[in-house]
Amino acid sequence: MAQVADGAPAGELHEDTGRARFAAVVVIGHALKHLLTSGVPSVLMPEIKQDLALSGTQVGSLGSVQQASGWMATMSAGYLGDRFTNKTGVMLAISLGIVGGSLFLIGASQSYLMLLFGMLCLGFGPSMFHPPAVGALSRRFADRRAFAISLHGTGGSVGEVLGPLVAAGLLTFLYWRDVLRVEFIPAIIGAVLLFTLLKDRGGRGHIAESSFREYLSSFFALLRHRTLSLILLVTACRSVGQATTTIFLPIYLREDLAYSPALVGVYISMSQLAGIGSQPLMGFLSDRFGHKAVILPALTSFAVLLALVPLAEGKVALAIVILALGFFLFSMQSILTSAAVEQAGNEVHSTVVSLIYASSFVGSLAPTVAGVLADSYGLKSTFYLSAILAALAVVILAMTNMPKRVRPA
Repeated sequence: MAQVADGAPAGELHEDTGRARFAAVVVIGHALKHLLTSGVPSVLMPEIKQDLALSGTQVGSLGSVQQASGWMATMSAGYLGDRFTNKTGVMLAISLGIVGGSLFLIGASQSYLMLLFGMLCLGFGPSMFHPPAVGALSRRFADRRAFAISLHGTGGSVGEVLGPLVAAGLLTFLYWRDVLRVEFIPAIIGAVLLFTLLKDRGGRGHIAESSFREYLSSFFALLRHRTLSLILLVTACRSVGQATTTIFLPIYLREDLAYSPALVGVYISMSQLAGIGSQPLMGFLSDRFGHKAVILPALTSFAVLLALVPLAEGKVALAIVILALGFFLFSMQSILTSAAVEQAGNEVHSTVVSLIYASSFVGSLAPTVAGVLADSYGLKSTFYLSAILAALAVVILAMTNMPKRVRPA
């Protein structure tokens, strides 16, 4: 008995070290993915719009296509992430490889249709990353699930902060097409490293590979879960604000306020800066006090701040609003994901993640609708649309019963 007792702490320490290393690689890979992709809508898209003479509706349709292809990617990646739990490294490497190819294709685009295809690929590649990555973290960190998933989100926020700054910096001495060609290189290098460092480490020691019939049974059971369905609806309404803000905030700063590309990059990076600290904080609080106690006030603040963006006057006031908005822009996605996983069984973690991200499909239509509004009523109207639907999400969440999580023994 003494030997077992003496050996247990060493075994636990080894397991903790292994899963910490796994989490670090996943989080860094997630940061790189966002660093490479975030510069496209935030800094490069206004330049692309001017260079190819695109209308607001065409720009909105690019965002819609990106969101729609992301929906398809998350659904397929959710199944693969749960079906092949020990192939996480392969799936993440493929995701980052497609990101690199998409950036190169967008940089080579000479027409709207070619650009549309490039954005479709840019939606598919990055969205493949989340279900297997978050699913693997959820299985390995069942005791601190919300915190682990929020760290994954924090990696994304770090990338979102650095991405616009890197793109704006490169844009000072490179043409936008050359910026995308340069970013192709680290994407491919990152894909190779993810494959090497995470090879056969995604789900070892956890659940076995499930059959397709078992997967379908679990999947349809999820769709009948009332609380989970309401969480998905809340996510869909909230995604409108995120999708519209991502596409049209940079254009609003560039065209309506006549800010320089460098200043736009600073503002967009600033919007993500608060998210770096807010995500682990919200994850910690969710593990301690429950998801609803954290999400409801955060979502309410998000709706109010969206409405304040077009009302802010002056660079300082707008900077404060954008910084506050960044506190909630991406952090809620991680907490909603954790809340959804808590409602599911133990064998469909990646699928629940894919459902959360796929519920953002409603958000794929938002940029197109917002683009039509922008062409007819001005860019400010896009933020009011987002605020209204975010407020609807607050009402739905207030009526949703979300039982507090039970910590694993």
